[in-house]
Amino acid sequence: MDLLRKQTALIEPSLHGTSLPSLSGSLSPPAEIWEEVDISSTDYARRRSELIQMMVDLRSMGADALIDLPSVVVIGGQSAGKSSLVEAVSGINVPRDSGTCTRCPMECTMSSHASSWSCTITLRIGFDRNGLVLQKPTNVPFGRTITAKSEFEVWLRRAQAAILNPDVSSSTFHTKAIEELRSMKNTLKFSRNVVCVAIEDPDATDLSFYDLPGLIQNEEAEIVALVKSLVEHYTKKENTIILTTIPMSGVLTKPDTLGAGAINQRRKWVEIIEGRSEDHTLRHGFYCVRLPDDAERAQRLSRAESQRRAAEYFDTTSPWKDVTDRHRFGIPGFVSDVSRLLIQVIEQTDDVDKLLAKCIKDLDELPPPLANDPHIEVLRRVNAFCDVFKSFVNGSHEDKCLAQQNRALYAIFKRDIRGTAPDFRPFNQPEDYVPLDDTEGDMTLTERDPGVKVVGIYDIRKVIQEAIGWELPNNVPYQAKANLIAQFTKLWVAPSERCLAGINDVLDQVINALISTHFGRFKVLEDYFGNLIRIQVDICKAHAQVAVKTALDLETTPHYTQNTHYLQTLRDKWLSHYKTARSRPSRYKARIRHIRDEGVPIPPPETPKPSEFCASLDDDWNQNYSPTVSQTSIFGSSVSAVPPEPKPSKPTKYRVNPTPLADTPEAKALRALVEAGYANLRVSDLARLLPPDAFEEELVVMADVRAYYHVAYKRIVDHIPFTIEHALHHALAEQLSQSLLTSLLTDVVSGPDFSERVNELVSEDVSIAQKRVMLSRRKQRLLNIRRRLVTFSNSA
Repeated sequence: MDLLRKQTALIEPSLHGTSLPSLSGSLSPPAEIWEEVDISSTDYARRRSELIQMMVDLRSMGADALIDLPSVVVIGGQSAGKSSLVEAVSGINVPRDSGTCTRCPMECTMSSHASSWSCTITLRIGFDRNGLVLQKPTNVPFGRTITAKSEFEVWLRRAQAAILNPDVSSSTFHTKAIEELRSMKNTLKFSRNVVCVAIEDPDATDLSFYDLPGLIQNEEAEIVALVKSLVEHYTKKENTIILTTIPMSGVLTKPDTLGAGAINQRRKWVEIIEGRSEDHTLRHGFYCVRLPDDAERAQRLSRAESQRRAAEYFDTTSPWKDVTDRHRFGIPGFVSDVSRLLIQVIEQTDDVDKLLAKCIKDLDELPPPLANDPHIEVLRRVNAFCDVFKSFVNGSHEDKCLAQQNRALYAIFKRDIRGTAPDFRPFNQPEDYVPLDDTEGDMTLTERDPGVKVVGIYDIRKVIQEAIGWELPNNVPYQAKANLIAQFTKLWVAPSERCLAGINDVLDQVINALISTHFGRFKVLEDYFGNLIRIQVDICKAHAQVAVKTALDLETTPHYTQNTHYLQTLRDKWLSHYKTARSRPSRYKARIRHIRDEGVPIPPPETPKPSEFCASLDDDWNQNYSPTVSQTSIFGSSVSAVPPEPKPSKPTKYRVNPTPLADTPEAKALRALVEAGYANLRVSDLARLLPPDAFEEELVVMADVRAYYHVAYKRIVDHIPFTIEHALHHALAEQLSQSLLTSLLTDVVSGPDFSERVNELVSEDVSIAQKRVMLSRRKQRLLNIRRRLVTFSNSA
């Protein structure tokens, strides 16, 4: 914060015992000056007095710890004339002898609404002896009402001594003499607690200000830092008016030593006072005051006499007498301006309603205090948790994260199983031909499982030969087909385990979120049931893992299906497809893409599409998807339903371009057969006209295995998800309530300290309880402050 923008500087001329001329030589008679600033009888003066008193009341309520109350703060270095300024403004004498400088903040409040002078002192204790803020400040009246100005100094010394010795009762200091106070050793060198001085003086201007300890240098580093932080605490607020005392006997030249020839220095001083100096700019400008020296203080001059002498000095001394703005000289004009400025800042204060609204909002965000019986509360939360989790599992809850993320993971599982399809290519050199991944020949898997090997016609013959036992001739061993089937079913283990692991992760997220939601208010309860729930989750995970393994084992032996019609249909289609491919191998010759050295791909030559033998096996067969779901869930953010996982290696890509069916030989053959009386034939029927193939047995084995893969694929992509859902989610939802209540009865109810244990489970977190108490107290204090402000507004 730029303190220069809100400071007012007080410049004190150095007099050096210069004798003052008589009043008759003054250019502006003091009586007229006093009449100009005497506004105590106006409506403004009444409101000013009420505002000042309201600020005092608010500070006594501890409002300054909650809101930035407007204030005037007097600061300065040692021997900067700060004490003299305080005396001149307040009309009281403060301790000035060596070792008795200001050791704690003094709040001085002056009121002119009195018929005679009086003063009361109060100790405002807002910090402990270590400087830590207390929950609520206390105001301790100190001594009796002072009616004689001559007694004030000793009472101020006593009050400061009481502040600096917090371990001693303040009443102990009421009777101590000045010499005793001077010689005593204080517990603290400085303190943040405040001596509050309330002065009733009919000759005063209504004003309230803080007198802070002067900035020091010749002390321990810790003490210097304490005083510095104390000053910063009072001056950092935006609505603080800072009065900085600057002696002209310091760095700036002494005005009374300016000779007639010091023209530049005279001009400098005039520019500063009139606010025309670019190097010395403050928001509220500079004031110049003349304060009594030691000799005058010894005379105990009245306030009027001190101000008369000051006015006469400024009216007769160069360069001050030549300055046009006379309001910038002397205590009366300075006090009047500061008082008006303080009132303006007070009237602009509107922080209370904002702070009260925020406090109420923070309170509302905390969980309310426990209203139910602890036993009922525990059972209610357990039942609520179980019911909500069951609705997550059934998909009936408004938050669909569990169902949608699981569906996405099952879709990935389906894609991975599709990637294990056998890569049969019925050619002597299978690597030289494109994959036959569907019976239309225009689709190639882009994410095939790396465990799938390319199998050619001789590979199939080798498998058959290795499986021959005591079979009769012309009988292909069943074991050959079983071995080929095992090559793709064994690849289903890894996708199934990945799927289950992903499902487990999603379940953990949901469970943790629900535990936090339903039990998180009570830390002990959350830990207790959290452990029980996670144990049950782990049990169900283990059961699900066994169930998935069992489901996979069902696909190992026997290789069986009752869906014989679908199996036979697929067998015929694949057999026809393989025969056609072998009869026209050039159409399936692979044109592999080559990559230039600079990394630019060369488009492969186009290969004509083979004859169309049949429709697609099923609509979703040709889909190569990687589904993702984004669902705003109970975790508080948008989460991806598809966890990252390594992608299977991609095979070499091929491209096949279609040829119009009307131009193919197959189309011509079909038209000729129709003319010969053979109607309702399809392109796939033409394969039956082909001559016998030397690898007929191998082609049949290929067709049988590939057809069975499709049957088993459709079965497993449903069976594994159903197994996981029932063995994991549904089993957990059904067992959870009984398991939790049984554990509760066993661990808590059966124990000798049942009620105490239940109360412990729903014991509130200490930090939440402390925060609620703190906010409740703050709310009450803000309500009291607001009530005081409303009362003032209504009376205005």
